[in-house]
Amino acid sequence: MSDLISEYLMIKVKDDIHTAPDWELLLRQARSVGVLSRLTFFWKEYRLFNPPQHFAYHLDSAETYWLSQKRIVNWELYNLSQVFKLLNIRLILLKGTAYSASGLNAGLGRVFSDIDILVPKHQLKEVKDALKWHGWFPEPMDDYDQRYYERWMHELPPLRHIKRGTSLDIHHNILPQTCILYPDADLLLKAAVNVADTDFWVLSPEDMVLHSASHLFLGGEFENGLRDLSDIDLLLREFSGKDLSFWQNLHYRAEMLGLGKPLFYSLRYANKILGTPVPDSAIQASSIFAGCGKNRVMDYLFLQALKPYHSSCTNTLTGFARWLLFLRSHWLKMPLHILVPHLARKAWLRLADNTKKT
Repeated sequence: MSDLISEYLMIKVKDDIHTAPDWELLLRQARSVGVLSRLTFFWKEYRLFNPPQHFAYHLDSAETYWLSQKRIVNWELYNLSQVFKLLNIRLILLKGTAYSASGLNAGLGRVFSDIDILVPKHQLKEVKDALKWHGWFPEPMDDYDQRYYERWMHELPPLRHIKRGTSLDIHHNILPQTCILYPDADLLLKAAVNVADTDFWVLSPEDMVLHSASHLFLGGEFENGLRDLSDIDLLLREFSGKDLSFWQNLHYRAEMLGLGKPLFYSLRYANKILGTPVPDSAIQASSIFAGCGKNRVMDYLFLQALKPYHSSCTNTLTGFARWLLFLRSHWLKMPLHILVPHLARKAWLRLADNTKKT
């Protein structure tokens, strides 16, 4: 049962769900990893499986929630676009917001908790000051975390609208400044493309895939890992279907931005887990970024970590794999003289918080 979600995300008909407990388990698994509304899209768009009525009610509810969020996001984007027009700055959207606004398949049934945008680093203060006048304020944060964001991160501290309560993340890059694979943000900004008939911009198709891959395989957090891998799957299917040169362009772009390693992992595991139709030549070409002799170890870790966050899919080894990948992500994103004090402080705060609770 642990791979039922993956089977549906491959858009294939499976006939091994027969009983009510099976459907209920699939429901819990899908909800735990944030793909229930995406399953709804596959069901209603392609009619590839025939759920019982009690399961269909949950799918309808998930769709209602997604459509409601989409309306909220569209309204927020309109308000943001008015601010950016006054500043004469392009409103560049990232991740789920970009998928939704540009009408990509990856935006169908995609739920997310905040709006992500990309702004040139030298214009961050200008944007932040303007947004304050329109109700966007930083969330409460201690001095250490404030300095940490300003000195090392690729984004400002999260903003929340004082009336509407929506959350906004303003990025100036797609990876932290301390990351070994820190890309040139100017290349991302210059290649951004306008969404037809809108005031919105998004990353180029290749950069969109590389951003999603970097977020998943360098981020160290896998609560929504299968959903994020599904994003990559849908992006690859759509972009490669529209552009015969996409795979070659994707490889060159990864080399240019220094993001070949997350590209390799995204192609490898999208193909292994979701059956994404990646040409053998593309996987072979990206393997030069992976290093030697690591595939067996990384296969074990990522295939464990990308399981749904549900007790039916995980065990002690799954938790251990996720912990190792969490440490790996910090190792790649921070030099030791920053990493050790940072982790020590986080551990101390967690211990103090647990002591208070007991």
